[in-house]
Amino acid sequence: MTTYQPYRTAQYTRPAPEPPARDRFRPDIEGLRAVAVLLVVANHAGLGLVHGGYVGVDVFFVISGFLITLHLFKELQRTGRIGFGAFYGRRIVRLLPASTVVLVTTVAAAWTWMSPVQAKAVVLDALSAAAYGINIRLAVLGTDYLSAELEPSPLQHFWSLAVEEQFYFIWPLLLVVAATRRASRRSAAVALSVLGVVSFAVCVWQTGHSQPWAYFGIQARAWELAAGALIALAAERLRRLPGAAVATWAGVVAIVASAVLYDETTRFPGTAALLPVAGAALVIAGGCAQPRSGAVLLLGLRPMQAIGKLSYSWYLWHWPALMLAPHIAGDELGTWTRAAVAAGSLLPAWLSLRLVENRVRFNPVFKRRPRRGLGLGVTLTALACGASAIFLGLPNEVEGKGTAQDTASVISESQQLADARRQLLDLIATSAPLTAMPQNLTPPVTAATNDRPQASKGCLASLDETSIKPALAQGCDRHGDPQATTTLVLFGDSHTEQWFDAVDAVAKRRHWRLVVLTKSGCTPADAYTIKINARRAFTECATWREEAFAKIKELKPALVLLSTRTYGDPPVDKAGAATVPKAEADTAWAQALMRSAKRVADLGARPVIMQDTPDPRGTSVPDCVAAHPEAVQQCALKVATAVYATRRTANAEAAQAAGYTVIDPTDWFCTATVCPVIIGNALVYRDGSHVTTSYVKLLTPLLQAELVS
Repeated sequence: MTTYQPYRTAQYTRPAPEPPARDRFRPDIEGLRAVAVLLVVANHAGLGLVHGGYVGVDVFFVISGFLITLHLFKELQRTGRIGFGAFYGRRIVRLLPASTVVLVTTVAAAWTWMSPVQAKAVVLDALSAAAYGINIRLAVLGTDYLSAELEPSPLQHFWSLAVEEQFYFIWPLLLVVAATRRASRRSAAVALSVLGVVSFAVCVWQTGHSQPWAYFGIQARAWELAAGALIALAAERLRRLPGAAVATWAGVVAIVASAVLYDETTRFPGTAALLPVAGAALVIAGGCAQPRSGAVLLLGLRPMQAIGKLSYSWYLWHWPALMLAPHIAGDELGTWTRAAVAAGSLLPAWLSLRLVENRVRFNPVFKRRPRRGLGLGVTLTALACGASAIFLGLPNEVEGKGTAQDTASVISESQQLADARRQLLDLIATSAPLTAMPQNLTPPVTAATNDRPQASKGCLASLDETSIKPALAQGCDRHGDPQATTTLVLFGDSHTEQWFDAVDAVAKRRHWRLVVLTKSGCTPADAYTIKINARRAFTECATWREEAFAKIKELKPALVLLSTRTYGDPPVDKAGAATVPKAEADTAWAQALMRSAKRVADLGARPVIMQDTPDPRGTSVPDCVAAHPEAVQQCALKVATAVYATRRTANAEAAQAAGYTVIDPTDWFCTATVCPVIIGNALVYRDGSHVTTSYVKLLTPLLQAELVS
């Protein structure tokens, strides 16, 4: 957007005549917009018939690629140049006014009705969206195991706008370069085809290896916009396309079929995206011939035209409405309520169109001098960022009531281990009926997310990592007493790594060397799981685990502490298919864990199995407490669903039969019926899965007794 002078090609063809009026508006494309937005909204509302309604975004990409390229190439043919300032100015005038209103409104609503922790995340999303970079932020969060279970952002849908704008920073420049000698459709098509083929190859590969980057990344989505752009370059020839009417109907069928046949288990985008993209391409390509019996008979209906005109505004407003409604209502929404909310968002969409989009878009100031839109863009971006910054600067604390008993003092002041256990059990029992969050809560709910092991940074391998070498380079084999001759290995996933501070403290007291071998989402059990956000067998885990076992063999440790998150689904094979029925999952997982424990024992080490901590099952505890500071008992975990009793029994019985030590920390968290999320003044969980490091440290003497025994 910094280039204000148009780029002139060395040579250009004679100016082409203005396109006839019938080419200036395509009712079939307006109706196709309606199809796209209806699919997206229906999917987000949870209507069962279109579990794959997310393909509507792919349809939007094809439409956008076609229309923008059609305009750019005609300008290049008429004038031999592309006025970048005018081009980007028109894009800004078309898109930014409405999106800025939605951004600022959503941030204000999030700050009003969401918890402080969630509201702050929304503000950061708004800053990313204002800079057209939220797709990158979402891809990074999607590959971060510790963020994988976060509630979707009310601004998540801005990712598709970011992808489009990133493409339009690249494509006009590429188009000019490709047509440097003359405005050649062939050279532009070749350049576009190369871009599309490379992007599609990246899309297929990344879908299998890192789905968040394939879903949100411009590198894996550019081919969809390129498909529309190629049709634009062939538009003149397509006016004589034989069978055009059939092509348009086939395209509609392909789009609807993908929406009906696909669901959340589909590995998307990848090759699956070919069906909706091809469908949209057929509708647009066939429509170039304007067949009277084509799909325009459906797409040109008044309701479809009306929805098509509202499609951009409705897309912007429906998702924040759906995400914020449960917080405003104070409860989850049923399917029909969600549908009503989605439909109700048509009102702000219509108001936005009439009062914001059209008034700015058709303002003579910008119609006569499109480049003035650049100044508008700077102003609106500054407005969105400034408003977000203001919210970030507002107080973001949750006030508690009263002062709770200091949990650290209760445990540390106990002279005998038995006293410490009894005092903790008593404190858990008295904390269970707690209603008000105490003022001296540690850590505060607004800081809980970062209350994780700090000294072991770099020791928790990412989802995509396959080697232990990066962790060893970070010094993960030199914790505890690095000079000691006795070695303890902490081996497992993030539910193992969460114990680091307590285990490290024990190692220092006992003069043990501590080696940390942990990986996100990677169980030490000898079995495959489904990789988070990839919908395939977690092969990276198996590769990493084998390297970890080789290191354990080299270390010759005295003790290996294994722990793992409790998986509800059975183990899978390399193809991602369950190896046993779900009813047999507990036994299968216990056997898999014992196979790994036996490998440890065969190496001469003592395996110690740590049962999993009670699981909030994805419900963020800090968010819940922040939302209910005077009724925190609503956030407590029920033992019946949080501790997976049958899995614990299976693990314990299998370990006892093999003669392995088992540590079950359930009593350190729960009564017989409930697991309070605040014990004394200690906040127990930092998210919807992991225990705060502050609480783990308090359990050091209890853990030491179990390890030493």
